Amino acid sequence: MPDRPIKELDGQTPLEAANTPNMDELVKLSEMGIVNHIPKGMKSGSDIGNLSVLGYDPNKYFTGRSPLEAESIGIKLEPTDICYRCNLVNIVNQNGKEYMDDHSAGHIESELSKRIIIELKNEFENDEFKIHHGVSYRHILVWKNGMSNLETTAPHDILEKEINPFLPTGPGSVRLRDLMRQARIKIKKIKGSNPNMKNLKCSDIWLWGQGKKPNLPSFNSIHNIHGSMISAVDLLKGIGKLAGLNVIEVEGATGYLDTNYDGKVQSALQSLIENDFCMIHIEAPDETGHEGDYKKKMQAIVDLDKKVIGPIYNGLKKEYNEYKICIVSDHPTPVELRTHSYEYVPYMIFDSRLPKINHKQQTFNEKSANEADLIRDNGHELISTFFKN
Repeated sequence: MPDRPIKELDGQTPLEAANTPNMDELVKLSEMGIVNHIPKGMKSGSDIGNLSVLGYDPNKYFTGRSPLEAESIGIKLEPTDICYRCNLVNIVNQNGKEYMDDHSAGHIESELSKRIIIELKNEFENDEFKIHHGVSYRHILVWKNGMSNLETTAPHDILEKEINPFLPTGPGSVRLRDLMRQARIKIKKIKGSNPNMKNLKCSDIWLWGQGKKPNLPSFNSIHNIHGSMISAVDLLKGIGKLAGLNVIEVEGATGYLDTNYDGKVQSALQSLIENDFCMIHIEAPDETGHEGDYKKKMQAIVDLDKKVIGPIYNGLKKEYNEYKICIVSDHPTPVELRTHSYEYVPYMIFDSRLPKINHKQQTFNEKSANEADLIRDNGHELISTFFKN
């Protein structure tokens, strides 16, 4: 959700410009400040950021993005397996050079992506390589006894850039590049033989985010708290499963502007009957940031406030005398960059029992959080503050 000032918004960020009455009401009675979830030297991303949000020090527990997603899908990795994220993407040719046009294949529908992945499985799966269908554009490739010390790049980091400098490099990279070439040929054939796929913004697979199976201590063993996780994204579901959280599936959850907000809210409130804690993950502000569309990002923020924060707050007030709410982002995705950046993010912690206010701000955004003058450098410690007392 955090961003940078935008000219078209008179120098405001999307969060400043968006109408967010529920977050603004809460922040007047909350601790507010800024927090860093991306340790120095690590890449800004949802994998590292959300491990930190849940209290896991990324320096200690991060082994790669893709293995976290593999856990969500139910892939059982062997110690020597190397797992890769396999995006369906759209690459375009301009004046003889190839550019990353869309890291999400136009937010391809899961049913269409499944048909493509099944065809790719039939084309090049063997004892060495296995491909697994995920959600929308997000899929998994497992390389048995594969190479792990390759250099790969997230496709959302190179939007509108020439792809050649960012293809996999290092020992074994030739194997991956060959798979990517095979997939391009096959996808072209699939689209050519299926009229309803002809106009899909999908031309290739992109392999990145590799790693080995991680070993996380349970969330309960660290915090002495039983919790649940709600997300549309396999990465978050995988982190939740590895942490021993109750991962709740919500029908119609897409990770985009059309997600089932009400289903997430009602599932979260229901989960608190048996759990002490629930994390609701909302992906739309990130995706619209990657699209470089500040209007859509404002819509995502307004929807978050109106369809998630407000109903959660009202639901908790109705059912409980004592409760806490923490609102925080894992990393910024500025519209101008169309990828992740490294700024600290705003957060607030509301406690219904005894409001703890360290500021005089009336709104929740990047500027007011900085002016609150409370800085937390180690993001993985924030949740302990949230659970305190």
